[in-house]
Amino acid sequence: MSSIVLATSAADSRAVEAVVAHHTEMNGTLGLLVEALVQAVESGVPAAVAHRRLVDWTRTDLLPHAQAEEAAMYPHAHRDEHARLLVDAMIAEHGVIGELVDALDNAATPVRAAAHARALQVLFETHMTKENEQILPLLALSPDVSLAGVLDGLHELLGGHSHGEDGGVGEAGAARTGGEPEASGGCGCGDGAGGGCGDGAPEGAPPAAGTAVAGPAAAAETGDAVPAAGGSAAGAPAHPAATAAEGHSCGCGGHDDAGNLPVLDARAVPHAIRHATIFGALDGVAPGAGMVLLAPHDPLPLLAQVDARWPGTFTVDYLERGPETWALAFTR
Repeated sequence: MSSIVLATSAADSRAVEAVVAHHTEMNGTLGLLVEALVQAVESGVPAAVAHRRLVDWTRTDLLPHAQAEEAAMYPHAHRDEHARLLVDAMIAEHGVIGELVDALDNAATPVRAAAHARALQVLFETHMTKENEQILPLLALSPDVSLAGVLDGLHELLGGHSHGEDGGVGEAGAARTGGEPEASGGCGCGDGAGGGCGDGAPEGAPPAAGTAVAGPAAAAETGDAVPAAGGSAAGAPAHPAATAAEGHSCGCGGHDDAGNLPVLDARAVPHAIRHATIFGALDGVAPGAGMVLLAPHDPLPLLAQVDARWPGTFTVDYLERGPETWALAFTR
């Protein structure tokens, strides 16, 4: 990660970066799942599969993460009189998140489900930004709190990352991100730049909550075609997938349906969170579904990391090979 993290120890600095990276991945996954539901509703195709996948993810990932934060991080931050009201508000937001998940689960119509899903996405993004920019720095700078110790063993906060005695993301985290055990930022780049797939974009971009995820990954499970979609909380544009070019790698004879896959324009994602966002989006791709990635260069390091993280899971098909844009279809 290229931004500077102030902390009382290197271990706490790495702990902040690991949590921020996981938050970014969660936001990428949530963005893809929500867009899948919204696109299904807009296109008039069956939305039950997209609806269920989103509900299941919120109950198995999002809510346990919130509970772990309340148990592990929030009590320490609440002891600071300057942060007490903020922590109380964050706990109240967790309650609203839980209510939105219930409303999403029990929605009587797909339109109402999509409305609850969008509300959940917006609230989670703003909530995550406050955690990244206020709660985590507060704990990292506190001489009375070892953030690395607080997070040790709490997989719900790190998405499977584990902290060693040195406070690094550990071997488990390195396996997930594709970086070295001490890799900065936990985003999988392994180069300390917090993305590794950039095109010379200015470094130092702050960890942000926005993503450029768009599209109905889950809708592919219904067997109905859904048009490629655009837009995200970050306002990043989406582009139709290009015609398949030579270099087709999966041997299936071509992805004629690439134009129906959701598109993630990684060129519009801040450099510091690019890989984590891509990983989160790929986490949201259902078996039999896919997504198109637009990159500013040939993302060979990213492909190696994806293969290490999900061995044999994704087929990759080059749709466009530069000079300004590389388009790749990932099929699960």
